[in-house]
Amino acid sequence: MNYDKNKYKIWNWKSPVILHWIINPGLVINELILGQTIPKVMLIERAGNKPFYQRSLVPCPHCGTFHNGLKWSSQNKTAFKNWFGYYCDNCKEIIPVHRNLTSLIILILTFPVWGWFRKSIRQSWLNKQPERYRNINLEIPEKKNTTKNWLKSGLFFGLFMYVTMIIIFPLIEQKEMTQKSLLIGIPVWLICGLAWGYTMKVWMNRKGK
Repeated sequence: MNYDKNKYKIWNWKSPVILHWIINPGLVINELILGQTIPKVMLIERAGNKPFYQRSLVPCPHCGTFHNGLKWSSQNKTAFKNWFGYYCDNCKEIIPVHRNLTSLIILILTFPVWGWFRKSIRQSWLNKQPERYRNINLEIPEKKNTTKNWLKSGLFFGLFMYVTMIIIFPLIEQKEMTQKSLLIGIPVWLICGLAWGYTMKVWMNRKGK
């Protein structure tokens, strides 16, 4: 599909945010377990006084519909469980998503186990999608305490990454976990989590030109 580059900023695999999603091994849990994914193409409206999350659009390559990015959000309970892609509630097709490299490697290595059931699993997932998108709300609820929101988000992210990088990965790789690594990881991922939460707050509320 061709998009008006004067009207939209196009995010694809070359964009830093999407490239980070592809190469960051820590996001394998988000993708394979939680079903959190990112579309292959996102359009960001250049003009307008709306914040970023209200200017983001996800185009469907099958029917050409431009979906508001809020359609796949926590408030609609659709941010997760998107293992096979983003469901288009207009044409009932699946919008392609990018794959994290680590996730892709794991899927390839384990294909002999799950590959036999892929079609039935995919169809079962697809059958459940219409109900998930029955009552989509694209209105932004007023946030009474933005400081509390980004702190909560940052702390959750820091905790998630701490457990993943300090505990789960060493167990998978059969590396020794020491008291030193466990203690050092606490302030490191606390700071990283808060930095991530604040960055997302600034970024998501950034207005267009």
